Amino acid sequence: MDLGISGKRAAVAAASAGLGYASAATLAAEGVQVAICGRDRARIDDAAERIGHGCVPLVADVGDAPGGEAFVAAAVEALGGLDILVTNAGGPPPGNFASTPVSAYPDAIDLNLMSVVAMCKAAVPAMQEQGWGRVVAITSVAVRQPMAELILSNTARAGVTGFLKTLAREVAADGVTVNSAQPGLHRTDRMRQLYGDAPELTMGDPADFGAVVAFLCSEQARFTTGVQLHVDGGSYAGLL
Repeated sequence: MDLGISGKRAAVAAASAGLGYASAATLAAEGVQVAICGRDRARIDDAAERIGHGCVPLVADVGDAPGGEAFVAAAVEALGGLDILVTNAGGPPPGNFASTPVSAYPDAIDLNLMSVVAMCKAAVPAMQEQGWGRVVAITSVAVRQPMAELILSNTARAGVTGFLKTLAREVAADGVTVNSAQPGLHRTDRMRQLYGDAPELTMGDPADFGAVVAFLCSEQARFTTGVQLHVDGGSYAGLL
């Protein structure tokens, strides 16, 4: 299916590996001009080369609001504008209520909430002006069903979900959609760090997740906004 986004311009954060990389690769294969970022020059250059299609590698750390804003500014300069924003960042350290000090929460909120707010503030107004835009945030199914030993991620990503839902309602009339894709367990470096290669865990293919992100960026998804779509192989047990 032609997604109708060939020639659009996309910034995909934290895309040297994992779900960010998979999302950027799928968008590039659809003819989107993609700029990606990572903290390490060698890794992000290698990722861009593997993605191909003229993918632009940028060195940026989206671990806080200034870093997120700087990435969007660099992507706009490199691409001449922006139509699609895929927000993403690594997860904060694992831990539970007892083991996690209060002092750890601000960094987690900077990483998984404030960076997203800043990227949206930097990208969305121009999308509104041009009458077309797509924002897709890569968050976590933990927003629906908190994961054990991930209290920082559970807390920060719940906050960003509230922000995105509010933003979606405010910009819908301007032709800008705002959605989040909520992964469960996928075979990424992050999941290997947390769970190892445990054979009893059912994990998804990052490429399949990337295809979901690309659809949310598509022309066909023009009437889909404010959605939190869990992509988790059915692991979420709730009815709503």
